[in-house]
Amino acid sequence: MSDANAATHSADRLQFDAWPPALLDWFDGRALAARTGFAASLVTCHEDGRLGTSLLGIGELYAPCPRSLRFALWAQARAARALAAGGRPALTFVLDGAFFQVQLDAMPIASTGAQGVGLACFEAVVASGEAQRVPYARLDAGITFTLDERDREMTLERWNQQIEWLKAVGR
Repeated sequence: MSDANAATHSADRLQFDAWPPALLDWFDGRALAARTGFAASLVTCHEDGRLGTSLLGIGELYAPCPRSLRFALWAQARAARALAAGGRPALTFVLDGAFFQVQLDAMPIASTGAQGVGLACFEAVVASGEAQRVPYARLDAGITFTLDERDREMTLERWNQQIEWLKAVGR
């Protein structure tokens, strides 16, 4: 028996091994103030075998080219330790009505400026990615947040500095 409505319920999948142009633009390190509500979930496997999630804002993510992503984590975070030990993370987020899951191969990169404030930087290669949409429903948001107005300017300043460190690592 076939479902006559199967076509209207099937997911539209886009698979990629490099950032599509719209995502490369999104992670370009510019217009951070206009993108402050965006959050991505970096999923890592910890030494006890359990999965953990680190939430990253737009000011902690930078794509210097279509095949890579640089990001900053607090150096003492379990995710930073897992990645330094060779962990292979996944980055998930909702954007433009779709759910994205990106498999990454990451390695630590040195940034004296970032280390000075307790951050660890990583460069990851996009191993594979997938975007999913369904025709009958639109994802309006994933994990989002609002910056506290009292700290907004300080946070944006910190994010801009982090993006500069992530850009400088490859020079």
